[in-house]
Amino acid sequence: MPSPLPTIKPKYLHPVSDDSTANKAYQSITQGNHLLWTGDYHNGVQLLSALKRRIDRKRKQPPASIDAEAFHRYRMFQSQKASLLNRLLVAVGPDYALELKRAPELKNACEIAFGPLAKETLVPLRMIQGALSAYAWQNKGVDIPALPEPISVRYGVFSPIRGEYLNLIKTTELPPDTRLAFDIGTGSGVIAAILALRGIPKIIATDTNEDAILCATENFMRLGVQTAIRLEQTDLFPSQHPLADLIVCNPPWIPARPTSPIETAVYDPDNAMLEKFFSQAVQHLNPNGQVWLVMSNLAELVKLRPQDFIPQLAEKHGLRVIDRLDTRPGHAKTKNTHDPLHEARAREVTSLWKLTPSQRVAAKL
Repeated sequence: MPSPLPTIKPKYLHPVSDDSTANKAYQSITQGNHLLWTGDYHNGVQLLSALKRRIDRKRKQPPASIDAEAFHRYRMFQSQKASLLNRLLVAVGPDYALELKRAPELKNACEIAFGPLAKETLVPLRMIQGALSAYAWQNKGVDIPALPEPISVRYGVFSPIRGEYLNLIKTTELPPDTRLAFDIGTGSGVIAAILALRGIPKIIATDTNEDAILCATENFMRLGVQTAIRLEQTDLFPSQHPLADLIVCNPPWIPARPTSPIETAVYDPDNAMLEKFFSQAVQHLNPNGQVWLVMSNLAELVKLRPQDFIPQLAEKHGLRVIDRLDTRPGHAKTKNTHDPLHEARAREVTSLWKLTPSQRVAAKL
């Protein structure tokens, strides 16, 4: 479902064009002004990049060892940075007409992202760039090494660019005679697709996000696994189903507040989603079934939760850990020494936790 554009009514709006300097533009947005770009489109994109660099230079050097307080300062800086960059605007007409030199065609990308546009509207150039980028990836596809074909990722759906955990899903031994699996919070559908390609005859994939349901539907058709997978738009577990032999969940990893809808795939305030998942999982699982929980330990490394959080939460809700398979992420941020979270990212591990009902609970099922 498209996310409506924000209504922007600047108190101070200053036109800027190709002869404007990045230093003056930076000074203006930090003083609370909005800027209306009227020059060449690509020069406007370059100005946006220049503003980003200037904002980053003002960031304080990260501490040698990051803790929860430092993490929250980092998040606050990211939010303030987004707010400043969103002060560079363009005037977009009905049907996303953009009367700038060398402006790209916006209509298809922006209607998917934001819905139809009937009147002239001020839009952050940063949001336009985000919609165009998402549309390009939707058409080009995202390569996933664990799958035979690229997948499509729509605007508003989290892209599974961190593929290290997907290889664990692909190679970890399945529970004996697995006939029914759940993929909770399917997103792009990549985990459900891997399970179907492994030969599990029936999979139910769930998500609350309408865009995710559309995205996963497209990907299942693309990969030829649509007959094995049923999609359901619901919160966590599907309704009207037998008990599952396998429940797989890749939940948000970090207990902090999201600042945009797409960040709900990463941030889970107070571990609320994780707590709810664990509290219900046993009710939907065969006595001999397994839960596979995919989690990074980044939150533990920045001291947002204790090291034994997962085993303790499992025990609290009638599950026990039978194995943990670890892999190290290979994304670029692990090597970026300028990243404020570099010290933690360099030690980050992504784990597939294998859990099963405790003997006490299994006896009751």
